[in-house]
Amino acid sequence: MQPLTFLGSALLRTLRDHLRPLIAFHVFFTLLASALLLPVITWMFRALLAQLNRTVVTNDELIALLFSPQGLVVMLVGLGLTFLIIYWQQAGMLQVAVRPRDNHYRLALEALWLSTKRLPALAGLVVLQVGSHLLLLAPFMAALAWLYSVWLSGIDPYYLQRIRPPALWYFIGCALPLVIAWIWAASWLYLRWLLALPLVALERCSPWQALKRSVRLTRGWRRSIGAATLLVLVLIISLPLLATWLFDELFTPLLWWLPEHNAVLIPAMLAYLLGYVLVTLTITFIGIATNALLTACLYTQLAHQEPRPSSPPDPQAGKLAWAVELSVFMFAGLQAWWILNSFEIHDDVAVIAHRGSSMVAPENTLAALDQSLLDGADYIEIDVRLSNDQQVMLYHDRSMARLTGDDSEFDELTRAQLSNYDVGSWFGDAFVNERIPGLDEALKKVRGKAGLMIDIKPLPGQEQTLANAVIDTLNSESDLRYRCWASQQNALVGYTACGFPNAILDMRMATMSPDLLMYIKSRAPELRVTLLAQLILPGTLNRRDFDALGLRHNRITEGEVRLARQYGYEIHAWTVNSQARMSALIDLGVDAIITDYPDRLTTLIQDRHELSDGALMLVKLRNWLRQ
Repeated sequence: MQPLTFLGSALLRTLRDHLRPLIAFHVFFTLLASALLLPVITWMFRALLAQLNRTVVTNDELIALLFSPQGLVVMLVGLGLTFLIIYWQQAGMLQVAVRPRDNHYRLALEALWLSTKRLPALAGLVVLQVGSHLLLLAPFMAALAWLYSVWLSGIDPYYLQRIRPPALWYFIGCALPLVIAWIWAASWLYLRWLLALPLVALERCSPWQALKRSVRLTRGWRRSIGAATLLVLVLIISLPLLATWLFDELFTPLLWWLPEHNAVLIPAMLAYLLGYVLVTLTITFIGIATNALLTACLYTQLAHQEPRPSSPPDPQAGKLAWAVELSVFMFAGLQAWWILNSFEIHDDVAVIAHRGSSMVAPENTLAALDQSLLDGADYIEIDVRLSNDQQVMLYHDRSMARLTGDDSEFDELTRAQLSNYDVGSWFGDAFVNERIPGLDEALKKVRGKAGLMIDIKPLPGQEQTLANAVIDTLNSESDLRYRCWASQQNALVGYTACGFPNAILDMRMATMSPDLLMYIKSRAPELRVTLLAQLILPGTLNRRDFDALGLRHNRITEGEVRLARQYGYEIHAWTVNSQARMSALIDLGVDAIITDYPDRLTTLIQDRHELSDGALMLVKLRNWLRQ
């Protein structure tokens, strides 16, 4: 038997000898997947999600859905289809790697046909192999859920991210050994079954027979196999990171030296993007092919005592093989041209201060509102709750514990009692005796200076009551503003002193409940309402019901932006504190960014406005690379 120490050289020789048929197979399979498989799977997935008849907008709803019977079925079906496509592609590349080289495109098409014939067996292998890993994962997930309930249950996730209290580190300290133990157990099982896929794809073994034979063949070699697998994994992960770094740090700065004339800059950027797309396609292919060829070489060495798949001398390439490779260059060129033309020179975004400037002043206080105005916020996001005497007050949590150390429930206290609490000392000595303001005080503070985005936090059963109270407060504010305008002689002075007359039109409301959103729109149709969501399941939401969709910034994609343009609503990204991420979201096309640091976003927007068109194009290019 060829020692496994020569596995690396065998893999490289196999890649060199079978490179062109592997490329052809990769192109054929990608075309098949893009034109047929992915649309069919997307349709099936949307149909399954539609059967759930649920719109997920919060983490709690997502967890409840995932662990419901219907949610588990959808999740397992989606996971199974994903792995079936991966196994199918890997099986085809195995067919290419172990067969004698012939006409490149014919070999690729034969491999595609042979791997397709094994789809039922591959599906069985997915059920056994992936299902076993899920069963192995289950007790570890149960243990992590128990640890979460012990250490973190009831703690605001935003508070965890921002303050990082000791309870978070206790949870991480307890969870880390469990995660390491699961990684070890999953790796041990994966290495034992590593040869099951080639045995099913190449020898017509049943899935169960392939798993048992793989255990026998890998016995005694698992450390060597593990080292080789880990090396390939590091290669697959490091190559895209290295390529991105090279382009971002070495090649991109060269563009800044070019004269800012479109006749020079546009062709240079097009050539740059062409190179980047080609490198990306190459890295993707190398990662997929290397993983398949590693399995092929291990299979031939351990099952048939051959150093690597044998191959006759290389014949001359056919014309179709050249056409396949040329199509890759054409695809890269078209994609580069599409990317470049998607950059819009002119852009704008609204600045929304999250709970006020909550990294400079205590959240949801008049001090935070004052700081937001100094920082140039267009809107200030505030959280509101009802006091025991039905007053709308600025506060986020259900209890007073986090900010004051008192375990009293917020809704048990009247406005007068709430005014006695100090919610500023926890933040710093400069804010001692900062009090909980009412919505009426906040409206007075921002009058003529900025708008409010009022995020309502009702208790169960209190949703409509809180919404009505907020709308009534806005109507009262409108009355005050109209009376103020009546006493003014100068319109400019009037706007500064009184604000826009109709407070309903000047403000926004936000909620995480689609049902409550519909109620708010029925009470105040002209009020702009934002639906805040952690996640939206495809095909489950009527996108004509709201004025803006607020998504966690890492959930925002080009597809979401396209849907917003199609249905005529805004996209609001939350909560974004990095200027690099802010810049990337502006170029993605969001309408507003919610941030704890409105001054950073204001400064960024000013800096971008001062750039020339050519410099701004380069900024957009860099942001595209980062995504």
